[in-house]
Amino acid sequence: MSPVEGEDRSGRVLRRGPVRAAPQEDERLLSGPAPGFLDTDPWRVLRIQAEFVEGFEELARVGDAVSVFGSARVTEMDPVYAAARELGARLVEHGYAVITGGGPGLMEATNRGASDAGGLSIGCNIELPFEQHINEYVNLGIEFRYFFVRKMMFVKYAQAFVIFPGGLGTLDELFEAATLIQTGKVRHFPLILFGTDYWTGLKTWLAERPLAENKIAPIDMDLFSLTDDLGEAVEIIDRARAASRREGDVAAP
Repeated sequence: MSPVEGEDRSGRVLRRGPVRAAPQEDERLLSGPAPGFLDTDPWRVLRIQAEFVEGFEELARVGDAVSVFGSARVTEMDPVYAAARELGARLVEHGYAVITGGGPGLMEATNRGASDAGGLSIGCNIELPFEQHINEYVNLGIEFRYFFVRKMMFVKYAQAFVIFPGGLGTLDELFEAATLIQTGKVRHFPLILFGTDYWTGLKTWLAERPLAENKIAPIDMDLFSLTDDLGEAVEIIDRARAASRREGDVAAP
């Protein structure tokens, strides 16, 4: 695929343009020791370090941001696509950058809303066995080889997660965020599940099995906010931002 006019690439950072296929580094890392692994795995640590450094460098100045997750398989004809697009625009209007996985479906919808509203639309893409291009509505894109590095960026530079209906990847991000909140690793961090019809079954199961069997605490059920109202979602995020700023003022010397 030939470069497009206006593409700005610095190392693994992409500011608009095509995404080229690359070897699967996650697969190599997790495949276990192999003949000669002492010649490869220790050096792979430097590659992992480089991904962290590049991600930190590019995202450190984004300011207030919200990470939004959801299915890559949703088409523009689905009503939830329109909801994600509107959320992207509303978040920009309230002073947030938007961070997604940078791919198609609901990621594209959210980036599209943010871009159309004139905001910072960020995509943290991951190499997959099938080629996944950064969607055309991303104006700051970063390509990652390693899922765990990419997931760090979603959490470190966001003040909230909004979770639209999605599959295994979305569930992975949902429960990682819930664990970080539960264990106090992040504070004032709203975790909003958008689409009560989709998510109510999950919350019911958590109450009927893990909670009932004393595998989680009652307070853990409050980690999630369920809503079908975009305005309510943004209001929850705004309240958390205000609380975080008040706490920062109190803590300042």
